[in-house]
Amino acid sequence: MSKPIIATTSLAGCFGCHMSLLDIDERILELAELVEFNKSPINDIKKFTKKCDVGLIEGGVCNSENIHVLKDFRENCKILVSVGECAIMGGLPALRNNIPLRECLEEAYLDGPSVENNEERIIPNDEELPLILDKVYPCHEVVKIDIHLPGCPPSADMIYEALVSLITGKELKVPYEAFKYD
Repeated sequence: MSKPIIATTSLAGCFGCHMSLLDIDERILELAELVEFNKSPINDIKKFTKKCDVGLIEGGVCNSENIHVLKDFRENCKILVSVGECAIMGGLPALRNNIPLRECLEEAYLDGPSVENNEERIIPNDEELPLILDKVYPCHEVVKIDIHLPGCPPSADMIYEALVSLITGKELKVPYEAFKYD
């Protein structure tokens, strides 16, 4: 019998949700017995080589490359999971959403305290660079998301239990505490 196939990616975020996945510690060996990882930084496979059962997405959508990656995941994964607050609501990267894009770019490349010797006053604009969007979007505003795992990042236990539930067909239970913020 073939193993369920899992893919993971990180969009506009800090990679903390992947770190939380790695924090399942020795259970990663149990998970490796249950699943096959396809496109993921965990195994460094860069492109889908087959359709996947579960796709884990962390990070919000801030540029044209993020849109392409997210749509590729939706097309290649039966179940798509937004993992963490950046994927669910835009998270910290979305703090720029109330500032005009031009202002953000000027602060980052022209006027910011860490900008040195930009005598030409150039904001990078090359066809090789992904187009920056007007704001950071949560994943569900770009593609259909099947499940949301809240947290910043979600705990290792929550991610592990969610994956085991999804691949074994058991009911996924996200505890109330995961949605409660004090």
